Amino acid sequence: MTAAVLPPLDCRERPLTPGERLVNAALVILLHVMLAYAMLYVSVRNELIELPPSITARLLPMIEEKVEPAKPLPPPPKPVPQVRKPPVIRPQPVLAVASPAATSSFTVAPQPPAPPPQPVVAAPPAPPAPVAVVAARFDADYLHNPKPVYPALSRRMSEEGKVLLKVRVSAQGTALDVAVSKSSGFPRLDAAAVEAVTRWRFVPAKRGDEAVDSSVIVPITFALE
Repeated sequence: MTAAVLPPLDCRERPLTPGERLVNAALVILLHVMLAYAMLYVSVRNELIELPPSITARLLPMIEEKVEPAKPLPPPPKPVPQVRKPPVIRPQPVLAVASPAATSSFTVAPQPPAPPPQPVVAAPPAPPAPVAVVAARFDADYLHNPKPVYPALSRRMSEEGKVLLKVRVSAQGTALDVAVSKSSGFPRLDAAAVEAVTRWRFVPAKRGDEAVDSSVIVPITFALE
């Protein structure tokens, strides 16, 4: 059996390439960082897991509340009896009676002076009493006033009616104005009445003894027999 002949070992180290150097440097830095992190973690963990100081607890006996009993209500006040006061009786005045032998005296107060006389004022004269006016008249017999003429056509047509005439009478007794106050309903009868009364004479109205102008209503009736 022949032994394998190994190639001779070269004890000299091979120089590193730039890439290998960079990787080695990165590994070294990473190892340092991991080591620092591990140390920091261990220190922080020791601080966190530090046990708190021991706590002791003691049970205290329960304190019972004292319940005060309710105070009883005071009794209601007793009613005060009303005392009626007796009515006060006033003594009647005693009238003194003078004895017949005793003399009495009295004094009359002086009378106040009379007021001075007031001047007498003459009353104004009373206005004269109004003098009544006597109305004018047309029915005196001595006047001989003619009756109105009945129109022939009104007779044939059987016209009838009553006319009221308002006459203005002068102080001499003549008719100053004649107007129809109320018609008979037929113009022919009204005209016949006005024509007749215009020629009439009247007794004039008088105020005292003086004749004055006035107005009077004269009724004229037309009727067929």
